[in-house]
Amino acid sequence: MRRSTLVNWLLVLAVVALAALPLLVVQGEWGGADGVAQDAISESHPDYEPWFTSIYEPPSGEVASGLFALQAAIGAGIVGYYFGVARTKRRLGRGTTPQHPGDTT
Repeated sequence: MRRSTLVNWLLVLAVVALAALPLLVVQGEWGGADGVAQDAISESHPDYEPWFTSIYEPPSGEVASGLFALQAAIGAGIVGYYFGVARTKRRLGRGTTPQHPGDTT
C-alpha cells in the first residue's frame, strides 16, 4: 500500500472517530449554544428584551435542521472549490512558463 493511500485511510478513520466518539461518550441531553445562551441571559437579566426577531422562523425542527445542513454543504462546496483551484494553480505553476515562443506573460 502506498504511503498516500495509508495517510488518506488514517485521515478518514480519524474523522469517523471524531464524529462517533462524542455520541458514544457523552450522556445526556444534546442542545445548541443558542438555547444555553438564552437560558443564561434570562437567568442573569430577567427583564432583557431582544433587539429584533428572526426574519424567517422555520415551521419545524426538521426544516431548520435541513436549512442548517444546506448551509454547511454550500460552505463545504466553496471551501472545496477554493482548495481545488489552489491545488490546480500550484500544479500548473501559475502559468509562469510561456505557452508560445515569444510570449512574455
